[in-house]
Amino acid sequence: MILAAGDWRAELLPERGVAFRSLTLAGRDVLRRIPDGADPNNGFHGAFIMAPWTNRLEDGRIRVGGVDHFMPINRPAEGNALHGFLRDLAWVVEEQGAERAVLSCALDHAPFRCTARLVVALSAAGMSFALSLRNTGDAATPMGMGWHPWFARPAGTRLRVRATTIFGRDHRSIATGARPSAGLNGDDAVLLGLDTHFAGWDGLAAITWPDGAGIALRAQGEWASNLQVFAPRGGDVLCVEPVSHAPDAVNRPANAAHGAMRVLAPGASLDASLMIHRC
Repeated sequence: MILAAGDWRAELLPERGVAFRSLTLAGRDVLRRIPDGADPNNGFHGAFIMAPWTNRLEDGRIRVGGVDHFMPINRPAEGNALHGFLRDLAWVVEEQGAERAVLSCALDHAPFRCTARLVVALSAAGMSFALSLRNTGDAATPMGMGWHPWFARPAGTRLRVRATTIFGRDHRSIATGARPSAGLNGDDAVLLGLDTHFAGWDGLAAITWPDGAGIALRAQGEWASNLQVFAPRGGDVLCVEPVSHAPDAVNRPANAAHGAMRVLAPGASLDASLMIHRC
């Protein structure tokens, strides 16, 4: 699926979790492009949706109605379940035009019964991205969602983010030890090796490339307060991930105080949006 408007062009893979294979601005890779034939969910490339939770669940555990459910462990070295299921499922294309598409995906995996709906629209101004997640089950269930982009990061790229809280990480890579923070504003010296969570985020982020060009992100709704930032050493990528809750918030009250997983009543929804434009 290809969408284009003005200088913006996006290629999506509905059958592969509606991953973004590419996003370009005037021919420049905004996202690190997924190579031909590569797995969208195995590599530093593209972008994918995280739902019905984001980041890590310790031991894969989530409690609903006093009953513990254990999600499949896909980070065996850590013993954690990571990023949910929707990135692994085929999405249904409900509408598609030259500049806009609407897609949906249904999940039935205890304790989660939900339907996600995604609207992606390109214009000369940039890309807008709206996601909703509705509880279609008959029990109140904690749910969360996010977007995990692998932005291209040439050496010298700068990220600016304002927030009130930053987390450390424990030996299983789960966020812990929240402390005050003003956010970050820096290039390689600050970013390389960073893998941390910010709360009290103002919903804005700016990525500036070495030549002075760049993009800005504006998150709203459920994505307007929590952000994960990841810049792996040895990879020319930068992940700036708007999410609806703090990592493992369902199991850690101290984390939930900075961004809880919303308990959705049957029929209730989470709604979030993101705008990406030149800065």
